[in-house]
Amino acid sequence: MFVESRQHVESYYARTLPGALPERAPLAADCNVDVVIVGGGFSGLHSALRLALAGKRVALLEASRVAWAASGRNGGQALLGWSCDMGPLERSLGVERTRQLWESMCWAAAEVRELPARHGFEVDYRPGSLWTAVKSSRVAMLQEARDEAVHKWGYDKLRFIPEAEMPEWVGSPRYRAALYDPEAGHLNPLKLALGLADAIERAGGRIFEQSRVLAWRETDSGFVVNTSDGTVRADTLVLACNAYIDQLDRDLARRVLPVGTYQVATRPLDPALAKSLLPRNSCVIDNQFVPDYFRLSPDHRLLFGGACTYLGGIPKDIGASIRPSLERAFPQLRGVELEYAWGGHIDISIRRTPDVGRKGQRYWLQGFSGHGVLPTLAAARAVTDAILGDDCLLALYQGIHNPPFPGGEGFAAPIEALGKLWYRLRDVV
Repeated sequence: MFVESRQHVESYYARTLPGALPERAPLAADCNVDVVIVGGGFSGLHSALRLALAGKRVALLEASRVAWAASGRNGGQALLGWSCDMGPLERSLGVERTRQLWESMCWAAAEVRELPARHGFEVDYRPGSLWTAVKSSRVAMLQEARDEAVHKWGYDKLRFIPEAEMPEWVGSPRYRAALYDPEAGHLNPLKLALGLADAIERAGGRIFEQSRVLAWRETDSGFVVNTSDGTVRADTLVLACNAYIDQLDRDLARRVLPVGTYQVATRPLDPALAKSLLPRNSCVIDNQFVPDYFRLSPDHRLLFGGACTYLGGIPKDIGASIRPSLERAFPQLRGVELEYAWGGHIDISIRRTPDVGRKGQRYWLQGFSGHGVLPTLAAARAVTDAILGDDCLLALYQGIHNPPFPGGEGFAAPIEALGKLWYRLRDVV
């Protein structure tokens, strides 16, 4: 499914970035490094930066542009937790080990706030997130999650917002209640990715764009990674390709399914109108099976997403596909101009659990299932700690079982789409 491109998609993030998007040269000669990383999204960038700062010689190979895929196009919500919620993790790891994994997520939430200041770049970070209930029957889910966070994970920061207080948070009658998390927040994901890339190069790491990896092989002395114009030899290989793993590693590819997802950005709204939509400027995601998610940009736009296509396609008219959901959430925006509309692919695992691990000196990070701003950072810490000699965190991830999708390459997507249709029907309000 990979499509090579020299340009970022026409997203709000790419079009409004100050100045021209930086371009980096492709790999044009052979080189020898300690670690070669395949993939220039959050997983690869965080891993590369941590390793470069630790003194490792690092080369990162990106088939298109840094953050060309989901890392540069996503909703920008830095939420604590994983797409699967905590139940599947607890069943795999038990309470104590899951709590350790949760603590690493809390570390990631703090780290993503501190990284920009530490390395001198801006990401437009704004604190606070709301996890909302649309259906009255799902309000109890929020209260149970709050109580579980306190008693099982030692996290007491979540605040339950009852329906009577919701107008103070969201200017919509659609939402019955919410959990507010002050440690979560929202940011510009493309600015984060580009800031990380600059920091990697300042730390001595090398980044090659337009350098699609055609094949890799393991030898007695390490790994040999081939592109069309050059070869990288390394002691350690990190595969951070996510939805674009394609045929580069068939075992990993069978454990994730590329799913299409998309969002829009309105024209800049009157500041008073924008404030009335989200009075406290928190980002919002609901607890439907296919959730809506939205937030305000610094220039008073509403960024709104929520649809997905399990067969992998993207609608020709994204705005027309998203508009009914946006106007259902905010009737006062009926007919608003949608200035940007874009989509891309995320990598979902069958249980929505992260698939992070190693075999020998080959490591991988994938399966973030549409919830990746903080989980990719937490996973990169686990992988890089292991490369540097401490595999305690990585051992937690390796205790999570991620089976392949049934049906093989030809039928996995249709089978998954049919299965999820049932859950979509249950979402209908």
